[in-house]
Amino acid sequence: MGLAAGVAVALAVVAVAVSAYAGTRSELRGQLDQSLQTLAARYPVGPGPGGFGSRSPDDRFPGRDCDQGLGINAPPGPAFGGAPGFYQLVAPTGSVCLGSGESSRIPVDSRVRALAASGQGRYFTDAHVGSSHIRVLVEGAGPRGALMVALPLTDVDHALSSQLLLLVVIAAAGIALAALLGILVARTALAPIARFTRATESIAATPDFWGQRLEVSGRDELARLALTFNTTLDALERSVQAQRNLVADASHELRTPIATIRANLQLMREEERLSPDDREALRADVIEELDELTALVGDVVELARGSKPAAEPGDVRVDAIVTQAVERVRRRAPALTMQVALEATLVRGEGERIARAVANLLDNACKWSPPGGEVEVGLRNGILTIRDHGPGFHEQDIPYVFDRFHRARDARSKSGSGLGLAIVRQAAEAHGGFVQAANAPEGGAVLRVGFGAPLELSEAVEPAPVSAA
Repeated sequence: MGLAAGVAVALAVVAVAVSAYAGTRSELRGQLDQSLQTLAARYPVGPGPGGFGSRSPDDRFPGRDCDQGLGINAPPGPAFGGAPGFYQLVAPTGSVCLGSGESSRIPVDSRVRALAASGQGRYFTDAHVGSSHIRVLVEGAGPRGALMVALPLTDVDHALSSQLLLLVVIAAAGIALAALLGILVARTALAPIARFTRATESIAATPDFWGQRLEVSGRDELARLALTFNTTLDALERSVQAQRNLVADASHELRTPIATIRANLQLMREEERLSPDDREALRADVIEELDELTALVGDVVELARGSKPAAEPGDVRVDAIVTQAVERVRRRAPALTMQVALEATLVRGEGERIARAVANLLDNACKWSPPGGEVEVGLRNGILTIRDHGPGFHEQDIPYVFDRFHRARDARSKSGSGLGLAIVRQAAEAHGGFVQAANAPEGGAVLRVGFGAPLELSEAVEPAPVSAA
């Protein structure tokens, strides 16, 4: 910021200095050019009235003659200096006539000779004669050639040199002051950011930063940044706490099947003392506990994934997934009646996670349905609704139905880890959807799940017909 301020001021100061110098130079030279024109008017050399063609040399300009008898003189004065100025006449042949009292001559180049030969035109130029820097007016004199009038640029050059030195000093001082003030302003402006950085570094260096937050004051951009940082810390704390709870709950749930398997294995060491029926029951119990342990580990791994997608999302037909899941349930539980009404639904997401969530919903409905009961499955406007005709939820359990390892009092005697519906909620939230749990007015539980806003189908698809089995 200090460098940027210094560069900006430097550019502005340089621009002003150059403009001031150019303006002063133009003004001083303009005044000198006006003086040269005034001097040229005092010594008419043109072919018309008042010029050489109207008077003899002795009548207006008495003095020595040049080529073809042309002559010119003027009051004596210092060389190239003073108000009288310096003048000389260049004949059409290129010879030079000096005014009386003049001993030096202005250099004559091809441009002057060309104008003298034509006798027409006018222009200003600079020249050096010895150590003198002069300003010259060259003006056509008709048949007599060209008149050259000169004035010294000594005073102009001195004034411009003094102004240039002053402008350089002012510009340097201005640039240095701008850089210094820019650095001070930058440090002042960045001081709150430096404090913010130190605070965040202190929090990041603390192994257990729970409860530490940045102080938020004011409503400026830095306050908004601090508020956003605190919000991020809140979300991080919730995420880490959820993972810790998952690990703690999983370890607690794993103790039971592991303890059971350990006890059964110890009994199997003495299986020769057991009857054949007891040995068979013991083996079946070990296999059942291993299956439960495998399912629990799989559920924990699924929950540990969080909402981050495991694969590139694609277009998923939810109605096709539900149809396949229903067919599997019909094969596993042929005694149940499945009432299905599906609407063609397309969403953007992961088909595997959606299929896992649908399977868990159907397994939960089957688990709580009475023998020979009915399960209603509906899909409309992107919302999947599954209702069983079981006992339903206790009112105090409804807010916690989708929590991890939550098991109602009546469910503790049934198989399961309490993670099935938690996986459903995680899959729905990963797709920008929602979950709802409620009791049906006529009895039974109703679960509603959305997997994000449905997409428009590229072609008309007939809705799946209502079926019962």
